Amino acid sequence: MRMRKSLLASVVVASLVLAACGDDDDEDGAAAPAATDAATTPPALDTTAAPSTTGGGAAGGGAADCAAGKTIEDGVLTIATGEPAFPPYVLDNDPASGQGFEAAVGMAVARELGFTGDAVKWIGTSFDAAVAPGPKDFDFNLQQFTITPERAEAVSFSQGYYTAPQAIFGLADSPAASATTLDDLKGLKIGVAASTTTIDYVEQVIAPDSDPYIFNDNAAAKTALESNQIDAIVSDLPTALYITAVEIEGTTVYGQIEGSGTDEFGLLLAKDNPLVECVDLALDALKQSGELDEITTEWMSDYTEAPMIAL
Repeated sequence: MRMRKSLLASVVVASLVLAACGDDDDEDGAAAPAATDAATTPPALDTTAAPSTTGGGAAGGGAADCAAGKTIEDGVLTIATGEPAFPPYVLDNDPASGQGFEAAVGMAVARELGFTGDAVKWIGTSFDAAVAPGPKDFDFNLQQFTITPERAEAVSFSQGYYTAPQAIFGLADSPAASATTLDDLKGLKIGVAASTTTIDYVEQVIAPDSDPYIFNDNAAAKTALESNQIDAIVSDLPTALYITAVEIEGTTVYGQIEGSGTDEFGLLLAKDNPLVECVDLALDALKQSGELDEITTEWMSDYTEAPMIAL
């Protein structure tokens, strides 16, 4: 996978301990998403289609009817994302283009809610400010927020729009690079970050022939890879994308493991915001039509060059 190493120049990268799905609460916000470099840029998202009326439970039965009069600015939907936002979630820090996984999801949800063109406004926020209790200057925010009970005490979440799978990554010439099934991973020497639920996943599901190598920081992981102590590392996909782009030079994501997701990303809204019901209707429609699956495949599989590793 070709990664933009120029991302290093645009962000100040603190020493990052690899985190996997299910870690401490800060895990999915601290790591900036990875940058990727696709050979071609997919066509712009079509935001002109009429909103769907799939779903029920709201006046009129559709997400657009439900959302009427519930946005912070009348006639306008304000969507927030990271400041700055990175690929594969947003391309060129321009979410309004619809290019990137979360840019595309945000624009699709907006369309289902009845907002297109100039009626959709994007703003940037920090992760910490978004999850803090209190009023919000956005209708919903998406920047890889894992839904947790602790956060739900301060903010409200939609239903999940993405479940982060486990992924395997390492040096480009590793024997792990050709793995296509879970059985292909069993004979590998696998590394995993300390104090993460990925340890349990590796031990209980992958069940490699040798015990996993547990490391406490990226320096130890890099040394283990370069000295052939391990063939590859397993973590959640968002962490793997970031690490391979920014933290450990010369590494690549080999693939994401089918059916391995646990933690869900949700759209974040102000606590008890009545728009939550409407956003859920919009997501229901996108799931039922297959559009959400198409967006996920385009940006989190094809674009990142992280194919599925079959069970």
